[in-house]
Amino acid sequence: MAKQKCPECEECLPAWLAAFGDLMSLLLCFFVLLLSMSSMDAKKISEAIGSLSGAMSVLEGGTQTEISKKRMLEATPIDSQDETSEVVNRVQQAATDANEMMEKTQSPAITVKEAQDGFVIKLPATLLFKPGSATIENQDALLFLKRITLIIQELPNDMLVDVQGHTDDRDPGPNSPYKDNWELSTARALAVLHELILDGVDPARLSATGFAQYQPIATNATATGREKNRRVELHFYGKKSEEAQNVNNSILDKTVEKK
Repeated sequence: MAKQKCPECEECLPAWLAAFGDLMSLLLCFFVLLLSMSSMDAKKISEAIGSLSGAMSVLEGGTQTEISKKRMLEATPIDSQDETSEVVNRVQQAATDANEMMEKTQSPAITVKEAQDGFVIKLPATLLFKPGSATIENQDALLFLKRITLIIQELPNDMLVDVQGHTDDRDPGPNSPYKDNWELSTARALAVLHELILDGVDPARLSATGFAQYQPIATNATATGREKNRRVELHFYGKKSEEAQNVNNSILDKTVEKK
């Protein structure tokens, strides 16, 4: 029997292959368009990364160890257009972590809020000191100050910190080495200031002020209100520019001339 000849192959590619290639090209264009139309919110991404770093703990080897500056920098790799808001977010995250560590002790919470020219950290006095004392003994509070020091060192040199001490309207007590609330509030502000210097903050960027009981944020008629009034505040603010200082000087000169 004669062998059957092999059918000749078509000169062009099969029709289904051309249709398949067109489909793949259309799918590629579709996903490229989706990617080009999508938008990424840097703030939300930063908050998500901050939450993850808090849950996994930035502290190495437990909560009672020194903080690694390298890991602090890696915890928030997203750059923000608003530098002040980014710093406040980092400080707020540090305060949240500290509050979680001190939750079992039922200590008053550390709070952070933005101000007109910077931001303010409020530290409850009961977290830092014993009644009538100006010696910091709480290890969690010391670790929090170390973490704040790392953030201060990354801020521009024209960002200054004023440490302000406040008390309630009760006297320090007979066992206290301080005769009145002026001395106690100033000594507590200086204690926090000296701790920041020991942790590496430039002393030229720091100042300390004592206000005694004369700037309350709550009523002194209740124990809860008095506890809120006993506090140390860290006020972060920018150094005034030469132009602003010249304006103030000119206003003072005009006032003197009028007199």
